[in-house]
Amino acid sequence: MNTVIEALKGGLIVSCQAAPGNPLHGPQFMAAMARAALQGGAIGLRAEGTQDVTAVAQATGLPVIGIRKVGSLADGVFITPTFRDAEAIAGAGAAIIATDGTARPRPDGRGLSSLIKRIHEELALPVMADVDSVEAGDHAQQAGADVLATTLSGYTGGLVPPGPDIDLLRALVRTSTLPVIAEGRYWTPESVVEAAEAGAHAVVVGTAITNPLEITRRFAAALDAGRS
Repeated sequence: MNTVIEALKGGLIVSCQAAPGNPLHGPQFMAAMARAALQGGAIGLRAEGTQDVTAVAQATGLPVIGIRKVGSLADGVFITPTFRDAEAIAGAGAAIIATDGTARPRPDGRGLSSLIKRIHEELALPVMADVDSVEAGDHAQQAGADVLATTLSGYTGGLVPPGPDIDLLRALVRTSTLPVIAEGRYWTPESVVEAAEAGAHAVVVGTAITNPLEITRRFAAALDAGRS
């Protein structure tokens, strides 16, 4: 199962996601984004929902980290919270299942270790645990995760920081025996290089590459701030 994780080592993973309301929402747009990412040098993709996972996998042939978002951040665990969600994503063509790797209660009342065990045994796929802290990383490792990711840092309470959590990345690399993927608010090539130098197994970049709506907002906000 870890062959696909090893294949991602040292590379760029592009997250192709667009929520409802975004003009690029829809599998046809995500497939085009994925093809652009492939041509640009991505070695893996991350996608949400069965239609988008299938679309980007078929469009590129790259390994896809699949997730299914159920609810919202305010609901707590919402990234692939149950086995049914993982099963749907696996059936859509995901090569890795990503799930919330924190110790927070899951909506079906089952623990993370139970979910990971079923994914391993019934789907024969590796699991990426999205975590927000060293404690969550330890919890996910003990639960049987195959790889950790810093995805949830800054999103489980309090204000969302403007940049990536390099400190958490370094701490997880130091304390965990699992590969650690850097993800979350990587806006510049320089921050991606910093993550690699900090020991990241790979780096996921999403909004900065595949969300022109948010990119435009950032530029417009900067201009507005400069005029004020």
